[in-house]
Amino acid sequence: MPRPNPLLRFFRHYEGPRIHKWIHYFEIYHRHFARFRDEPVTILEFGVNQGGSLRMWEHYFHDDSKIVGVDIDERCRQFEGGNVSIEIGDQEDRTFLRSLVEKHGPFDVVIEDGGHQMGQQIATFEEIYPAMSEEGCFLIEDLHTSYWPGYQGGLLREGTFIEYAKRLSDQLHAWHSKQDDFVVDTFTETTRSMHFYDSVVVFERGTVTKPVARKRGTDYFDVRDGQGRTQPGQPGQPGQPG
Repeated sequence: MPRPNPLLRFFRHYEGPRIHKWIHYFEIYHRHFARFRDEPVTILEFGVNQGGSLRMWEHYFHDDSKIVGVDIDERCRQFEGGNVSIEIGDQEDRTFLRSLVEKHGPFDVVIEDGGHQMGQQIATFEEIYPAMSEEGCFLIEDLHTSYWPGYQGGLLREGTFIEYAKRLSDQLHAWHSKQDDFVVDTFTETTRSMHFYDSVVVFERGTVTKPVARKRGTDYFDVRDGQGRTQPGQPGQPGQPG
């Protein structure tokens, strides 16, 4: 049987400052953050609110980890102490975001649970993600606001973080482009994967080089390409293993 999720177990027995989370988030957190638990790491969380999630991260990650909470509400300073630092500022302010990187970075884990406005989310990703550690993990949650008019959202509406993330999923595949205006960029070379969940997108960083295909074994028959031409089997062609 799978071992219990320590984050969900913590939440179910927790009685401190408020934590407010969708329950399905806990599995996502543990799936992507478990690999960071054995060594000290630097965690950045946007959206301190009542301070409860900071306590959860303190419990979950290594005792010597550094946790930075960001909020626009000055009252959140009361949650600073021990290995927790609090920074007050507007996450749509790119100068402020760069100051976080300079003062506390690079970050290994980022949880974006801030103001949920589209400009805030995109600015935060564009300024923080490139400055993360090489194997870092950026998780942005509550993306249902991309569909809510009150947050400048709506289905297929340009400018939402969901539409922004969809375009980034294309960029993962830029190695295979045949178009002059669709080329490999820094995101392509530093992102191993993107994971889409209900209201959450997770970006996992890493050094990525141009994919290489190889063959082993013997072809027993030729295949035809999309234009009906006969050619030796190629990875990814019908009838052949990729």
